[in-house]
Amino acid sequence: MKFTDGYWLSKEQYKIENPVEVYEASAVPDEAGNDSLLAYATYRKIIERGNTLNVGNTTIRAFSPMENVIGIRLTHFDVDDKNPRYTLYPEKNVAPKVEIEEGEVNGQGAGVRAGNAKLSSGQLDVELPLHGDFRMAFHFTDASGERHELTASEQAAQASIDDITAGSMYPLSVSGAQANYQDARQAGTILKRSKHFMREMLNLDVDTKIYGTGERFTPFVKNGQTVEIINKDGGTGSEQSYKNIPFYLACKPGLKKQDGLYYGVFVNHSQPVSFEIASENVQRVQFATEGEHLEYFVIAGASAKEVLGKFNKLTGGGTLPPAWTFGLWLSTSFTTDYSEETVMKFIDGMEERDLPLDVFHFDCFWMKGFEWSNFEWDKEAFPDPKGLLRRLHDKGLKICVWINPYIAQKSPLFKEGVEKGYFITHEDGTPWQWDLWQAGNAYVDFTNPDAVCWYQTHLKRLLEMGVDCFKTDFGERVPMYDAKFYDGSNPQGAHNFYTHLYNEAVYEVLKAEKGDREAVVFARSATVGGQQFPVHWGGDNVSSYTSMADTLRGGLSFLLSGFNFWSHDIGGFEESTPADLYKRWTQFGLLSSHSRYHGNIQYRVPWLFDEEAVEVTRKFTKLKVQMMPYLYPQARKAVEEGIPLMRPLFLEFANDPNTYGLDLQYMLGDSLLVAPIFNKEGKARFYLPKGKWTRLVKDEGMTDVVESDGEWFEETHSFLSLPLFVREGHEVKLDTNLKKAGDYKEKA
Repeated sequence: MKFTDGYWLSKEQYKIENPVEVYEASAVPDEAGNDSLLAYATYRKIIERGNTLNVGNTTIRAFSPMENVIGIRLTHFDVDDKNPRYTLYPEKNVAPKVEIEEGEVNGQGAGVRAGNAKLSSGQLDVELPLHGDFRMAFHFTDASGERHELTASEQAAQASIDDITAGSMYPLSVSGAQANYQDARQAGTILKRSKHFMREMLNLDVDTKIYGTGERFTPFVKNGQTVEIINKDGGTGSEQSYKNIPFYLACKPGLKKQDGLYYGVFVNHSQPVSFEIASENVQRVQFATEGEHLEYFVIAGASAKEVLGKFNKLTGGGTLPPAWTFGLWLSTSFTTDYSEETVMKFIDGMEERDLPLDVFHFDCFWMKGFEWSNFEWDKEAFPDPKGLLRRLHDKGLKICVWINPYIAQKSPLFKEGVEKGYFITHEDGTPWQWDLWQAGNAYVDFTNPDAVCWYQTHLKRLLEMGVDCFKTDFGERVPMYDAKFYDGSNPQGAHNFYTHLYNEAVYEVLKAEKGDREAVVFARSATVGGQQFPVHWGGDNVSSYTSMADTLRGGLSFLLSGFNFWSHDIGGFEESTPADLYKRWTQFGLLSSHSRYHGNIQYRVPWLFDEEAVEVTRKFTKLKVQMMPYLYPQARKAVEEGIPLMRPLFLEFANDPNTYGLDLQYMLGDSLLVAPIFNKEGKARFYLPKGKWTRLVKDEGMTDVVESDGEWFEETHSFLSLPLFVREGHEVKLDTNLKKAGDYKEKA
C-alpha cells in the first residue's frame, strides 16, 4: 500500500503523523515477568508545556520472547481489533535487559535531557534516543564482539495514518484534501473516524536482498516488489498466493564468515499486511496494516539458517512426517473418470512395471458432484469402499482422500450445519453462501468448537474405514466482508487465519486416530505456524516449462518463510502434459521433499505418455526410495533446526555471493545439489560453488567428478539424467534393498 507521492510528498487522501521524539522511557515487566522497554513518542517536539496539547503519541513497547528476537509493538489508540492472534512459543529462560541513560541538558528547554534507551536480548539490541530526533536502530554483535547495525526506523518512517476521504469523515461541503483537515477538526465538523493504518519502514543496507513472504511466484529476490499478505486461490502464475506469510528474510552476503548480515522481520498480524519492498521507498522495506497498532519482531542470527530456525520455533516449530510420505504419491487426478476398476488398473500397472508406490490419492470425485463435501463415497463408482481400502492396504499402500472446508447446499450435511449454526454467516445471521466451486457453498466456521467436532466426526468415520490421511484443499476463498464468525473475530483477520484452524482441526483428528508419528495432511493453503501441520503443496500450476520454473521459485520462497517441507503437482495441474515435460518434471518431482503425480484433465500414470516415461519414473522413484537413509535423517535434522529440507544454495554457501539469486536449482539437505532441466532438449545451465562435486546420476561419457572454482556449467542430458551432485566432504548413502519409502526404519 503506497501512502506517498514520490519521495517528498504524501498522497492527498492521507493524513500522516510521525513520531518526532521519544520524550519518556522506562523499564516495565512484560507478560512473562521479563524486562521490557516502554517508550512514548510524540508527533511534535516538546519544548514547552503548550506543546503537549492537541498532539498524538505512539506508544512503543520493546520486548523479547526469545534470545536474539526483539518484538516491537506500536500503538496509537489502545483498542481491541478483534483479529485472531497467532500463537507464539517464547523461550522460558530468555533474559532481556533494559538500560536507560540520561544525558546532559540539551538546550531544548529547562530540565530536558538528552539520553538513550536500549533493550538487549542475546546479541541483538534495539536503541532509541531520548529527546533527540527519533530513530530506532537494531544492532547485532557478532562472535568477534563487533556491533553491526542491521536496520533502523528513521525519522518519518513510523506513521499513524488516516485515510481522510474514507468513511464520511467530513460533511460533503468540506473537501477531503489534507490541507482542510485542521480546519474541519477545529470547526467540529468531523462526523466519523476514517480508516486508520499503522506503518513502519526499516532501512535496507547496500546489497541487502529480501526473500520470503510466503509462496510467491514472482521473482525470487523480492526487492522492488509490492506484496499483499492475503490468501487467494489464484493459481501459480500471478502475484496472488495460497500461502501468505508476513515474514521476510534479509541477507547481505559476505565473503568471510563474519562479513554477512542476516535478520528476519515477522509482522504479527492475521489481517492483511501490505509490504512495499524497496519499491515505494527504494531504500527501505515498508509494511502497513489497517488498525491502531502494529506489532513486529526482528530476528537476528549469525546465518540465514539461524534466523529461519528462530522464526520457525517462535511460530510453533515443524513436525516430521512419517517415512512413507517421502515416497511416490499417485492421484486419480481431478476431472478424469475413475472408479474402483480404474484405480486398481493404475495400481496394478505400477506394480507390473516395477514402479514403487507408497500412497494412492482419491481426488474430489470420490464423492458425488454438487455435494462436496458430504464425506460419503459415490456408491456408483465405489460400491465397496471399505473393501477397496482393505485391498489397497494389502498391497502395502497408504490412502489419501480429498476434502475441503466447504459444504455445498445439496450435501446432506448442509441443513444440519445451518440448523446448528456451524457455518460462517452474514451479519444478519443467514449463511454466507455463493456458487463459486460448488452450488450454494457454505463455510464451516472453525472458530465454533462444536462445528470443529462435527467436522472431525465425519473425518473420524473415514479413518475408521481405512483412510490414512487427507488432502486439505482450499481454505483461501473465505469471506472478508459482511461476515460473522462464532467467536466474534474480525473477518479481515479471520480470512488468513482460517486455513490454520482448518488444517489444525484435520491434523488433530489424525493425531488422535493414527498417533503423532503417522499424522500428515497434504495442504494447499497456509498461514503463520502452518509448518506444524505438514505437508504443503504448490497448488494449480500449468503444464509448461515456465510454470515448472515458477513452481520451484514459489516453493523456495515458501520454504524461506518458516516451513520445512513442500511438494507440487508433477507434470503441472492444468492442461495436458507433453511426454518430454512429464519426464523432466518427474526428475524434479522425485528430487523434491515430497512427490505426487496429479493433474486436472489427464491421468498421470507414466505408460500413457511413452515407454521412456516409465523408465524415468522407475529410475528416479527407486533413487528417492534408496536415498531414504540420507533423506529421512536430513528431514529430521531440518525439523530440529527449523530449516527447510529443500533449500536455496545461499543457505549452504553463505560466503558465495553468486548463490544469492539462484532460483532454478537447490540443495536437497546439506549434501545434494539438484539442477532441474527446463527444456525438452535437455540443455542444463547451472552453477557449482567452489569445490569438488561428485555426480549421483550421469549419462555415458560424463565425468564422475566436476571441479569448480565457483563457476557456471552447460551440459546436455538425456531424460535419464540431470545435474545431480554430492558436495565435497559429504556422503549420500543408498540402500538398494529398500522397495518403498515406507519400508525405511530409522536406527535407534
